[in-house]
Amino acid sequence: MGITQSASKRVSTTLINSSEFYSACDSTYNHCLSLTQQAFPGVLPYQLLTAATDLHKTLTSIHPHPLILRWVSSPPTHSQVDSAFRFVTRHQHKPQNDEEPLVLGQPQFREWAVVLFTDAVVGNAGKAVLKRVPIGALGIVGIGAVAKSGKEVIGTAIGAYALGVATSIYLGLSG
Repeated sequence: MGITQSASKRVSTTLINSSEFYSACDSTYNHCLSLTQQAFPGVLPYQLLTAATDLHKTLTSIHPHPLILRWVSSPPTHSQVDSAFRFVTRHQHKPQNDEEPLVLGQPQFREWAVVLFTDAVVGNAGKAVLKRVPIGALGIVGIGAVAKSGKEVIGTAIGAYALGVATSIYLGLSG
């Protein structure tokens, strides 16, 4: 994985290549089917919030995944679940009538899970950058003031620190 690869692509590739992630997806998918007593050919939209919570629980305890453990401390929110659902179903065949429900088959469910957890990981990693850089910059400015360093030295040190933090977090996105 090269450094030119986007953070979301890096995370999604890691999740797609993870047997733990797919095992958790399959287990959750089958659980959702059993809740509807196999009455539908897939997972219904109203089941997705519960499925996201179940997936998070599985990926943090039963089949621990390093990316989820590090970056996703709580289950995805309702808006994240809905956003991933809209992304996955944007090109899917829409039901012709109200009697035909929109469902996610196993491949779509896996895609939904990858999109959902990729967004959660990248979003939380971005928040970490936004937290760490200002705190470190303040520390550098404080040390620079005490040491009576020039503005250029302090600016360069802040830039190097910010780049180091961003690079460290980016490289940690591959699990």
